[in-house]
Amino acid sequence: MRRHRNPLYNFIYRSVRHPATAEEILQDAWLRILQGANDFQRASKFTTWAYTVARNLCIDHARKAVLRRHPSLDQPTMADEGPSLGELLPDTRAAVDRTAIGRELQVRIVRAIDALPHDQREVFLMREYSNLQFKEIAEVVGAPENTVKSRMRYALERLQEALAEYEDYARALG
Repeated sequence: MRRHRNPLYNFIYRSVRHPATAEEILQDAWLRILQGANDFQRASKFTTWAYTVARNLCIDHARKAVLRRHPSLDQPTMADEGPSLGELLPDTRAAVDRTAIGRELQVRIVRAIDALPHDQREVFLMREYSNLQFKEIAEVVGAPENTVKSRMRYALERLQEALAEYEDYARALG
């Protein structure tokens, strides 16, 4: 559990965008993994199985969220992933241009990733944030490896388009 906790949490968090919800889904995933340990087929890697369980729970969560009539008080207060009501505290740090641009860029990256079609976003997150191999991702999503690679390529092209205005800024920082 120690070895896989952080990567699974990060994958789940990037899907649900809320720390408490991600933690809850992670706990549910571990529970299901432990309950199903006897059914685990060693035909695939443990990480593939664990990510499949986590992915399915994220899909279930997204389906349930569609049915909710009111947003949670823990959800961000702004459309651009701002702080929740509980996190609204004054910032005591001095405002710096670089920090402001960095935050703006961070928001834009999150938006660009969120704007990807589900299948591309899913592959991108598993590859870039969870460091899964394409073969493992293919097993998790149930698609051929070449399809997964195509989804990744299309995701990268869309992200490059969406973030093109920051290209010169990134070069200046590098």
